[in-house]
Amino acid sequence: MAGPLHGPGRPAGPRVPLTEQQRDALSGPSFAVPTAADMHALGRRIAGVLRAGDLLVLTGPLGAGKTALVQGIGAGLQVRGTVVSPTFVIARVHPGPLPLVHVDAYRLGSLAEVDDLDLDVDAADAVTAVEWGAGVAEQLSDARLEILISRAAETEERTVRLVPHGGDWAQRVAQLN
Repeated sequence: MAGPLHGPGRPAGPRVPLTEQQRDALSGPSFAVPTAADMHALGRRIAGVLRAGDLLVLTGPLGAGKTALVQGIGAGLQVRGTVVSPTFVIARVHPGPLPLVHVDAYRLGSLAEVDDLDLDVDAADAVTAVEWGAGVAEQLSDARLEILISRAAETEERTVRLVPHGGDWAQRVAQLN
């Protein structure tokens, strides 16, 4: 991928950048998240509205807290083991009462490459969270929750915006307010 790189081979922003005006136009609640612990807690809250077959698409710059949010989701889903970034393995399956498939799509040309990994779970039976999934993961489902994370330049505070697409996502997201 062309362009300036920051950190371990990652661009500074999401794969499909949104302007501030575009982000403001998106529907869905936003949450101020001042600390990593608060990001984890928000993930636990989101887990409370999830069910098998759900798709979450996480977008935000490097260090925004995408993995911390997925860790909270994993804790809320009571998955076994530690949820860590799947950067180098591309995808991890975290077994539990409702399994969590955690995908890092940054290096993928398409999500068909995830099928090649032969994961031990069917997406219809799990929650799938895709980091760096904008522009790639939308093909998986018309019903999904996009999670946009931005970080203030002068502080560590993040803003998380939840954007429901299709299905009953709008009703489920409304439960989080």
